[in-house]
Amino acid sequence: MKEAVYIGSDPSRRPDLEALVRSVACGDEQAFAGLYDAVAGPVLGVVRAVLRDLAQSEEVTQDVLIEVWRTAPRFEAARGSAINWVLTLAHRRAVDRVRSAEATAARDHRAALLDRLPEYDEVTEQVEIRLEREQVRRCLRTLTELQRQSVTLAYYRGLTYREVAARLSVPLGTVKTRLRDGLIRLRDCLGVSA
Repeated sequence: MKEAVYIGSDPSRRPDLEALVRSVACGDEQAFAGLYDAVAGPVLGVVRAVLRDLAQSEEVTQDVLIEVWRTAPRFEAARGSAINWVLTLAHRRAVDRVRSAEATAARDHRAALLDRLPEYDEVTEQVEIRLEREQVRRCLRTLTELQRQSVTLAYYRGLTYREVAARLSVPLGTVKTRLRDGLIRLRDCLGVSA
């Protein structure tokens, strides 16, 4: 049975992690077993420091080690040591798990709040719509005749500015001006901020 060698052990017995990662990148399963033995403990330690839960930490540790197997070809020794690369993967994966759990909890909380919302009140909605329509009609009565006709044709009948000008037999510029002035008066009357 092979003895596990941990990072903190005698330097003469420490495996060359960079060489192991290069071998793992080539698909060497024995190299992966050696790398696994060397880094599993430190990976679990980093993950457990973030997650605190042993079962989740063990699961994330397995995920990290699988990721090491899959992404070993991307390891670049010039950018840092193999142990730092592996532990960075572990920390990121643990933080991702925490964020995922928080997002799930927030989503569940929002769903629970939605269950408490009152049913849609159709009567209230209809009354509000009726009141808004009456207010718009009242405000339309404050416009000049040309403004009211221009607004009605453009916004209630869907005519273009040119079509409104032709229908009212006035220049296009006059229609644009009357529409602008009419909309400003409507906005002010309705109490809508610009």
